[in-house]
Amino acid sequence: MTIDADLLAYYAKVAEAFPKLPANADARAMRQQFQDVARAFATPRPAGVKVDEIVLPLDGRDLRARVYRPGPASVPLPLVVYFHGGGWVLGDLDTHDVMIARFALDSHCAVVSVDYRLAPEFAFPTPVDDALDALLWLAEHRSRMGFATTRLGVAGDSAGAHLAAVAARAANDRVAGLVSAQLLIYPVARCRFEGGSFTANAEGPGLSAEEMKWYWSQFLTTQPPADDDVRAFPLAESYDRTPARALIVGAAYDPLYDDAHEFARFLEANGGRVEVIDAHDMTHGFGRIQAHSKSAEAWMKKTSKRFGELLHAPR
Repeated sequence: MTIDADLLAYYAKVAEAFPKLPANADARAMRQQFQDVARAFATPRPAGVKVDEIVLPLDGRDLRARVYRPGPASVPLPLVVYFHGGGWVLGDLDTHDVMIARFALDSHCAVVSVDYRLAPEFAFPTPVDDALDALLWLAEHRSRMGFATTRLGVAGDSAGAHLAAVAARAANDRVAGLVSAQLLIYPVARCRFEGGSFTANAEGPGLSAEEMKWYWSQFLTTQPPADDDVRAFPLAESYDRTPARALIVGAAYDPLYDDAHEFARFLEANGGRVEVIDAHDMTHGFGRIQAHSKSAEAWMKKTSKRFGELLHAPR
């Protein structure tokens, strides 16, 4: 197989419109270009989803969040708490807005996208703490917000999938079974920079090996964790409780392709139930740009529908 032609055409257009930043570009410059590209190639939010801006009043800080409610709904919908990707450094509510609106519609779940604080200004463990505290706050307030209380999902893409998995684990350690299911889209699982897909797909497109190294350096810049700290390295230690059921998406032309499969094997070894969707013609980040690729759109629709089935299934 080869990379989807529509994705390659999209990357060519981006490269023509936005020259590559210099090697010494800082996080602020990288973040700005990521936002500029997202705006330049944005498509309209799909009809049929109601969107509200809220603030999560967490201990010592307020976090912005965006609520997506697909309609019509005759009963309260399951809630999915979502964390966007961007290497813990880039991204916000707007860069992933259309992706999450489509996800809400196709899964038929309510989704809250959380605007957690970004590295390096807020390096490890701040993004992890924000993710867990936001998840616990939303779980506690589900009924008041009009969401179903029978099942709770957590989801994310790339570094957001890392945060989702870490938050789900910590939440279920506190309250057994609180998170029913986790969706990990091309997740970051290992701080590893050689061999396998990391070497084979080192030049991208979508994500390069050098970019991933840089993201890790920004994330861990102020308080390097111990090697067995699962908040940073989710595969470092076995689970104390059975992991939440997982749906994991891997992109074949992604440096992190092996991370997705390693995460799946790890969860299974810890007693978890895992399904893997192998997007054989996709690159890292395809979920955000599905409007530019019929194949990417199909993969995300399949993913969203399946995750919705997991959360809507009878107990």
